[in-house]
Amino acid sequence: MNMELMLKKIKVLTIDDEQNFTEEIHEYLQKTGFESFTANTVRPGLSILKKNDIDLLILDIRLPGANGLDILKQVKEEYPNLEVIIVSAHGDMESVIQAMRLGALDYLRKPFRHVDFQIAIERTQKFILLNKKLQVMEEKNSLISQGLSEKIERNFVGESEKIRQVLDLALTASKFSDTNVLITGESGTGKENVARIIHYASNRKDRVFCGVNSSAISQSLLESEFFGHKKGSFTGAINDKQGFFEIADQGTLFLDEIADMPINLQAKILRAIEEKKITRVGETHQIASNFRIIAATNHDVEQLVQEKKFRLDLMHRLNTLHIHIPPLRERPEDLEPLLRYFVTDFSVKLNKPELKVDKKIIPALKLYDFPGNVRELKNMTERAIILCKGDLLSVEDFPIKTKSVVMEGGEVEVLNLQENEIRLIRLALRNFNFNQKKASDALGVTRDSLIRRMKKFNIKIKKDE
Repeated sequence: MNMELMLKKIKVLTIDDEQNFTEEIHEYLQKTGFESFTANTVRPGLSILKKNDIDLLILDIRLPGANGLDILKQVKEEYPNLEVIIVSAHGDMESVIQAMRLGALDYLRKPFRHVDFQIAIERTQKFILLNKKLQVMEEKNSLISQGLSEKIERNFVGESEKIRQVLDLALTASKFSDTNVLITGESGTGKENVARIIHYASNRKDRVFCGVNSSAISQSLLESEFFGHKKGSFTGAINDKQGFFEIADQGTLFLDEIADMPINLQAKILRAIEEKKITRVGETHQIASNFRIIAATNHDVEQLVQEKKFRLDLMHRLNTLHIHIPPLRERPEDLEPLLRYFVTDFSVKLNKPELKVDKKIIPALKLYDFPGNVRELKNMTERAIILCKGDLLSVEDFPIKTKSVVMEGGEVEVLNLQENEIRLIRLALRNFNFNQKKASDALGVTRDSLIRRMKKFNIKIKKDE
C-alpha cells in the first residue's frame, strides 16, 4: 500500500460544542490533506462514526448533556483502533489523566496555538500511518487468517516451506479435536503459538484454552493443581478447588514443558488422559471431563524414555500427532519477514519514528545461530529500536554475538572460528541429508572426528527435522 495514498485516506472527526472551533479545525484539516468531519453535539457525532471509517477523533472533554470521558470510553470499546485527541478549556489534570488511561493518545488545552495543534496532528498522523503499515505487513506476511490471528493475539509470520508445513499440520490437527498432539522444538520457536492455532481453529475454540507450564508448579502442589482438591483434604485447602483437567472440560489443556513433569505424576496423568475422568484430592467419586491434550517440550522425549525419565506409554498417548518446529537457523528465509514485522510492530508500540532497515542486517543475521530462535529475534529487535538514535537500523544496533566485518559489496564475514565450524558442520549435514560419512568427507575429516565435534558443540540434527 502506497504511504501517500494512506495519508489521503486518513479521516478525522471533530466533536466540539464551539462551532467556530470546529470550522477552524475543519478548514485546517482539509488544507493539509485529511478528510474532515465535524459535529457540535454527541448524537450526530456518533452517527458519523457509524457511517464512516474514522481514523482520528478530536473530542471535547465537556459537551452539552454529556461527559467527554464517558464518550471516550464508549468509542474506544466500539472502535478500539480509533485514535483520540482530547481538548478542553479547563485545566482539570485529573480528567486528563483519566482520559489517557481510557486510551486517548494526546491532549490539548484551549486556547492552544496553531503550531501546538499542528504538532499534535503530525504526531498522531505518524502513529496512525505506522498502524496502517503494520496492518499491511500482517496481511502480507501472516500465514493465518485475520480472524484466527486476532483470537490468538499473535501472528504466524514466515515464507519458508518448513514453517508452511508446520501450519498445515496444525490446521490438520485442528480438524480432529479429540486427538492429542505433541509439539517439539527448541525454546523460542513458538510452540504455544502453534498450540493456540490448533485450539482456535478447532470446534473447541469457544471453550477454554488452559495453558500450564509443567516445570513452574512446585512438586508438592502438582497433584492438587491438576486434579483439584476437596476442602480440608490437606493443610491450606481452605476451599474446594477445580484442577486443570476440570477447568479444561470441552476445551484444550496445553501442557508446556511436559518432559519436566515428575515421573511419579506421569502415571496419574496417563490414566486421566485415557479415562477422561479424574478424582480430586481428598475425594473418592470421579468427575468426567472432555478435554483435549496438546503437549510441548524442547527436550528429546525418546532419549528421556531410554533414560527412564519419561514413561513410554505416556509418550505414545501424547504423540498421536507430532508437530516439530524447526529452529530459526534452519529456515533463514523467514528472517527478513519476521524482522520487518517486528520493526513495524515495535515502531508503533514504542511510538518511534518510522525506521528504515539497513540492507546489511539480513546477511549478518543469517550468520548467527539464534539459540533463542524467534523469541530472541523479537527481543533483539525491540532493543535495537529503543537504542537506535537515528531513523536507520544498522548492524551495530543488533547485539549479534559474532565477530564480523563488512566486506566490499555489503557481504558480511564472521571471523569467529568456532561459529564458522558449527555453521559448516550444520551446512554439510543438511547438504548430504544428514549422512555423517558423506558430510565428514566433504569437510575433510573422519566420521569419528565429525561425531566428536557434533558432541562438543551439542549439534543434534536428525533426519526427520
